[in-house]
Amino acid sequence: MFYQLIEKKRNEWINSPECTIRELLQYISKVGKMRDAQFEAIKTYLFLKIACGNRPLWKLFVDGVFNDTNIEQVELTETARKIFKTNKAAVALFQYSRLKDKNGKQLAPELEAYIKSHADEIDYEVTFRKIFYGVDYTDYLFSLPMGAGKTYLMAAFIYLDLYFAQNEPNNPAFAHNFMIFAPSGLKSSIIPSLKHIKEFDPSWIIPEPTATQLKRLIKFEILDEQKTANKSNRIKNPNAQKINNHQPLDDLMGLVAITNAEKVILDRVDRNEDSTLFSEDENYKIKLANELRSIIGQLPNLAIYIDEVHHAADGEIKLRQVVNEWTKQHTFNSVLGFSGTPYLDKAEDVVLGETFHIKNTDLANVVYYYPLISGIGNFLKVPDVKFADSDTEMIVRNGVKEFLAHYKDTVYPNQTCAKLAIYCGQIESLEEQIYPLVTEIVSSYGLEPTTAILKYHGGNKLYSQPEGSETEFASLDTPLSRIRIVLLVQIGKEGWDCKSLTGVILPQKG
Repeated sequence: MFYQLIEKKRNEWINSPECTIRELLQYISKVGKMRDAQFEAIKTYLFLKIACGNRPLWKLFVDGVFNDTNIEQVELTETARKIFKTNKAAVALFQYSRLKDKNGKQLAPELEAYIKSHADEIDYEVTFRKIFYGVDYTDYLFSLPMGAGKTYLMAAFIYLDLYFAQNEPNNPAFAHNFMIFAPSGLKSSIIPSLKHIKEFDPSWIIPEPTATQLKRLIKFEILDEQKTANKSNRIKNPNAQKINNHQPLDDLMGLVAITNAEKVILDRVDRNEDSTLFSEDENYKIKLANELRSIIGQLPNLAIYIDEVHHAADGEIKLRQVVNEWTKQHTFNSVLGFSGTPYLDKAEDVVLGETFHIKNTDLANVVYYYPLISGIGNFLKVPDVKFADSDTEMIVRNGVKEFLAHYKDTVYPNQTCAKLAIYCGQIESLEEQIYPLVTEIVSSYGLEPTTAILKYHGGNKLYSQPEGSETEFASLDTPLSRIRIVLLVQIGKEGWDCKSLTGVILPQKG
């Protein structure tokens, strides 16, 4: 909930004489291409970059940047009042404890009471460092719901950084180069991410002719090669070679590299392990992985963008460990996370004094939050939600029949046909239960199953990935696709932009 304090100060700054970006914001508003969720996020981003100097969150709160509490009007013990007068971090934590939710209920009354009675027992700087994950670098998270346009927002941030960096090349607040981690679960998520960033029009946020000049400055690289290169003696990792081609790196500006985190960057992170424990082939692969990470770390003024950042909390994806290495470079700029679900599986625990615990189930470093409910009826469709208390087969049967009865012949103005997605849970249930059932129903409606149904999954020991399914999935939202029903396992839950998707069936428990 720290974003509430940030937003309040942001608005005060925008309306103050100190604001240097009012004309730029007026331009973006006048052009009208950015959604309200994106525009408000841009305001927060520029506030943190310009007014706050792109500093880490713990530092901003310790310095009292967002403080506006008049302690003279608060009932305090003499000890607490004395500490509050000299310790901005104490006031910041106290202010946080008094925040209220959307229903007007105070979020942390117990914390407020504890600070009042134990003000001299708390190390406020240490507390804020713990709350914000103990990192020394800038780490901001922007929370926007599905469909809000997070990838376009990333593109906007890239262009804004380059716009200000060209004007102030020595200002460390603005990034010069960018590494984007596409959603980690799918290899096929890289290309859509790149496509959306490439097709973003910078004139939506920056006036011409500067917008066109910045578009020429950007150089895209997709780091998706899995095999090693043989042509270069210096660089053997082909993804490292792609970055090496932009030498000299010292003054590089405008590189946008996109990759899947765990496939290319994060494999074989434990470099300090005894190399004798691995085979020659494994040691070679470790060397290649290190080679790529090393050259990425050399990119000047580097910003890391992490899409669907809530996955990065997974202990098996050692993202934080790798980023920590990169941030040791003196020109490292920031880490920006993007997520529609900024929640933790279990509460984080921060201890104050000797006995008091702050438990938080939200990711603390959210600097901007746009709730899903605000998007429905705005830029998201108003869904017709139906529940069924029956078994999987009955849910699928009824859902498919209802879809075909209403949308079998529906073709949208862009010539794409209406589609239904069914999330199957496991590959075996898709292949053995759902697919035969849907085949039967589709045939009864006069459709050819081989052209109307797409099975899309990664394959396992029993069932291989359906041939051609990746290409079919990528082209679903085109007039060429005749697919009507898409059967999915662990795919399409995030980052799937398919405007002709008309209905969804979720037949699994939970």
